[in-house]
Amino acid sequence: MLYVISGEDVSNSLDKRLAARSAHLERLKALQTDGRLILAGPYPTIDNADPGPAGFSGSLIVAEFESLEAARAWGEADPYVVAGVYAKVTVKPFIKVLPV
Repeated sequence: MLYVISGEDVSNSLDKRLAARSAHLERLKALQTDGRLILAGPYPTIDNADPGPAGFSGSLIVAEFESLEAARAWGEADPYVVAGVYAKVTVKPFIKVLPV
């Protein structure tokens, strides 16, 4: 089943994000290689594809996991959690309707 993993950043997270970014992307690429990643990306703090020093307010990941527990465990082990980028991580089941 698909799950949404949504991380909400702490204030002024940009430096922490940059420090943990390569490890975070490595895990996402592993999901992609396994054919389980649907989409992933950050929420810019401002309405701009390159927010610069304004940074990001969080991230969204939609991926396939065996169970809600597996998705939660994966989300809680994210390098952004370990580095203190995320103040909160929410994991929910997701049903993709479109596009087909």
